Amino acid sequence: MDLAQEYGTPLYVYDEATIRGRAAAYREGLQGAYPGKSLVCYAGKAYCAPWLLKLLASEQLGLDVVSGGEFFTAQRAGFPIQKMYFHGNNKSEDELFLALEAGIHRVIIDNLEEVERLSRLAAERVVEQGVLLRVAPGVEAHTHAQILTGAPDTKFGVSIDTGAAREVAQAIQRAPGLRLLGLHAHIGSQIFEIEPYLATVRRVFDFAAELRSAGNFELHELSPGGGFGMRYATEDQQALAPEAVAKVIAEAVSGEAWQRGWPLPELTIEPGRSIVGPAGVALYRVGSIKEINGVRTYVAVDGGMADNTRPAMYGARYSAVLANRVCDPVTDTVAVAGRYCESGDVLIKEARLPRPRVDDLVAIPGAGAYQLSMASNYNLVPRPAVVVVRDGKVRLVRRRETYDDLLSAEVM
Repeated sequence: MDLAQEYGTPLYVYDEATIRGRAAAYREGLQGAYPGKSLVCYAGKAYCAPWLLKLLASEQLGLDVVSGGEFFTAQRAGFPIQKMYFHGNNKSEDELFLALEAGIHRVIIDNLEEVERLSRLAAERVVEQGVLLRVAPGVEAHTHAQILTGAPDTKFGVSIDTGAAREVAQAIQRAPGLRLLGLHAHIGSQIFEIEPYLATVRRVFDFAAELRSAGNFELHELSPGGGFGMRYATEDQQALAPEAVAKVIAEAVSGEAWQRGWPLPELTIEPGRSIVGPAGVALYRVGSIKEINGVRTYVAVDGGMADNTRPAMYGARYSAVLANRVCDPVTDTVAVAGRYCESGDVLIKEARLPRPRVDDLVAIPGAGAYQLSMASNYNLVPRPAVVVVRDGKVRLVRRRETYDDLLSAEVM
């Protein structure tokens, strides 16, 4: 209540200790289980902000970025360039130029067109750029169709099954200025089973063996991606513990390499949501209550789909509490609706709460990932402020936008 009073609502509140604890669990779990060189790379698309990247750099994590904007933010935050990986299925020439000029550690090639583009830029700078090839391993993961990326029908990577991956790998090996160091795969997000990762590791090693037998290729580096599921408050799935998932993947990679008599590749994994998601809470204020007899009660809050598009986009489910009345008995089932001009702007269709009142504070946990990073100014509403809590102290890391901010890029 004090935070809402001081900083207003909607407000996003992050717990620093949770972020550090989960980052360390992945890092220590991977290092403890993998005899070779390893790195935990935070997936910046989950939420990319200077304060967060500084924190993760201090935890010795790497970073994967998917745009010039994320890369620019990482540079401003002072993130170590030697731990940065550039992903994306359609990197522009300007973005690649920025990355090469700064000395990006690795570029992950996604398609044939990118080979020529990156090769030309690298050759112009007389540098040899280390790259990984993103492959589509043909592994089905049980997740929402819109966050499934490893199946045959996906815009990401090049298919092993169709032969496209082999074609692009050979093109990289012929291209001036590029050195193919390894392979990357990512099969989707919100995955709660370990078997799809084990199948991905096997498939990628089999493909590496094909490349090895065909010519001059050694698997120096390998990433089976991330996408490890986070348990939202209403979901039944049991999230994989960071230490456990790191251990299983490490053992799978070690086993494949030893079975084939190969040196251990440098191993990276890419958790994003599962590091920051549990650390965030979204705080809203109730503005109106609309009871439709025999149908539903809508409790309208001062945020919604512009700061959290996931329910409208994927049907994502959340739970809520009344932060100012946590001890009151739960009596009602209501819909927590947003303020935006779309019928689909409903954050929670069936929330169990005490009977809500105007000015109540609705807190939604599990709000740390893919909310602020996907936020918009729909209806020209300013985006919310963000605070971080550490040892009982609060610091503002992003101020609330103003109406002037909304027009700052317009040519008047």
